[in-house]
Amino acid sequence: MTSSSAPRIAIIGAGPGGLTCARILQQHGIAATVHERDASRSARDQGGTLDMHPHSGQDALRQAGLLQDFLALARPEGQQMRLVGRDGSVLFDAVPPGADTEDGNPEIDRGRLRDLLLDSLEPDTVHWNHKLAHVEPLTGGTHRLHFADGTTTGADLVVGADGAWSQVRRLLSGATPVYTGVTFVEAGLDDADTRHPALASLTGDGTMMALDDNRGFVAQRNSHQHIRVYIGMRTDENWHQKAGVDLADEGAVREALLEEFTGWGRGLLDFIADTDTGYVNRPLYALPVPHAWQRTPGLTLLGDAAHLMSPFSGMGANLAMLDGADLARALIDHTSVDDAVRAYENLLLPRSREAAEGAAEGIDSAFAPDSAAQTLAHMSRNH
Repeated sequence: MTSSSAPRIAIIGAGPGGLTCARILQQHGIAATVHERDASRSARDQGGTLDMHPHSGQDALRQAGLLQDFLALARPEGQQMRLVGRDGSVLFDAVPPGADTEDGNPEIDRGRLRDLLLDSLEPDTVHWNHKLAHVEPLTGGTHRLHFADGTTTGADLVVGADGAWSQVRRLLSGATPVYTGVTFVEAGLDDADTRHPALASLTGDGTMMALDDNRGFVAQRNSHQHIRVYIGMRTDENWHQKAGVDLADEGAVREALLEEFTGWGRGLLDFIADTDTGYVNRPLYALPVPHAWQRTPGLTLLGDAAHLMSPFSGMGANLAMLDGADLARALIDHTSVDDAVRAYENLLLPRSREAAEGAAEGIDSAFAPDSAAQTLAHMSRNH
């Protein structure tokens, strides 16, 4: 596909997958517009840290011409994995083999990765504050996009990179995300090495997990001495309502969580009690496995819109970026949008099924009655 014959490409969502797709297309002279509901790049926190895998996320960055810039920002030391018991004793602590080689999975904050991708795009590629209201099918596989601010635009290809609750997915599939049975409550420690030295030491340089009896803690090092903490429970989706807890009442949430973790070591309970960022309730959802759809001219999906899965795959952002790269490559290599999307989806669907199956197994073993033993065995095998 040449720039003179290029279709009008509208990417809905400025996450890593959509931005990767736009970047690679622009490198080959093909324009794409990204429509993002956020008011600006700094409108909200982008979340925790990501490990970029060599054959997915890093490969996508290589295709985008950004791998060396990524490596300059990444934290190889963040690959450390530590497992502790519910009493706080260290059961396992290692850096994966090959962590300092090209086969490693160095960590990067989500916000830094997004900024790297945004800064690589041509000016005005991203249309901020552009919340998609609905998509109107027209003739010949074209669509008209209607935004909440009253503006509209036409597109020959609409790429749904709009996350878990994708608007675009509704035109392709009746599938909706289902609660996994596990909820994370996010907390955080600022200036951790100075203000929370014991918790910082327990966390280490990468990720610390303490998992047992359907509950657990996951603490992750981020940049600037910040530690992001996920307090996990296999519980009802509306656990707080059943407990009579108002999520806006920080003290009530703290007491409810401390009660949930009765019997755990004081050092771990301090991850709950000493938060500097309050508590954010995050039920975990996933799309049914497998998730597929009937080919529909002028529409496709990538990332969480296509294959939302639990974070225990470690593959969400990596797959989204590989999706974006593969879709861009298909559009570059094929003369028609239909042929390009068909080739892309033939790659996307089988690999996303495999990853989603692994993610479902991962969260089930991490939040099980014997999760401590299962996780220790898994870490020992893989290291």
